[in-house]
Amino acid sequence: MTEFIRKIPIEKGWSCDRKYRVTAADGTDYLLRVTPPEKAASRAECFRMQQAVAAKGVPMCLPVEYGECEDGVYILQSWIDGRDAEDVIPALPTGKQYAFGLDAGRILKKIHSIPAPQDLPDWETRFNAKIDRKIRMYSECPVKFEGDAAILAYVENSRGLLKNRPQSFQHGDYHIGNMMIDNEGALIVIDFDRFDFGDPWEEFNRIVWCAQRSGAFASGIVDGYFGGSVPELFWRLLLLYICSNTLSSLPWAIPFGEKEIETMLDQTKDIMRWYDGLNTVVPGWYKQI
Repeated sequence: MTEFIRKIPIEKGWSCDRKYRVTAADGTDYLLRVTPPEKAASRAECFRMQQAVAAKGVPMCLPVEYGECEDGVYILQSWIDGRDAEDVIPALPTGKQYAFGLDAGRILKKIHSIPAPQDLPDWETRFNAKIDRKIRMYSECPVKFEGDAAILAYVENSRGLLKNRPQSFQHGDYHIGNMMIDNEGALIVIDFDRFDFGDPWEEFNRIVWCAQRSGAFASGIVDGYFGGSVPELFWRLLLLYICSNTLSSLPWAIPFGEKEIETMLDQTKDIMRWYDGLNTVVPGWYKQI
């Protein structure tokens, strides 16, 4: 591993990785992520996929070095000087929020240009298994949310939309909380550690986090991705993916305590409001700019 003269822990985020801002002897700052051995199996592939994404010209923490260390494995990435997008973007004029969303949508389109492995099972089979698992998780969850009957019904009635869907590389957690605005004012994507392969439109399932911070930004993501012409099928699939995620959100939150449970309950209320109790497939935040 590269030798460092300074190492400052970073406490933010949900990852199992330990993260540090480190400084090399020549004064260059980097982001160091150290993954414990029991979670290290996919990190070499993560580094390789980050290299593939960087080769597409995506603005991101660039992969610099990968290797083993006494605490597991590590990935060294370029350091981004800037501020969290979720703090910067909502404070901007609406037009600028939308413009950053357009950037985020175009970036996501580049990310999805990386193909998935050809030997993956078909998406319909894969995601139906995920749906079944999430329904089971929700049924066993002691906490319920209002509107769950409508969400469960939409999921069951929409499974046919999964047939013949394409698959590509996915960032895995693409939303405003995993973006930065650098000191030059450019949008930067971070945290690829949950990367996956699947329907590229599934990647939009985290757009609820964006819409809660800025409807204009969320609208820009959709328009930037599709070039302004959004297929009707996208909206129907997006709602399926959001509903599926919603079913597992409470079971995920319970181990983290009351604060996270309330966050997920509040998010579900927002979803039901945006979609008029699931009587529409186009969310209310779209194009309110």
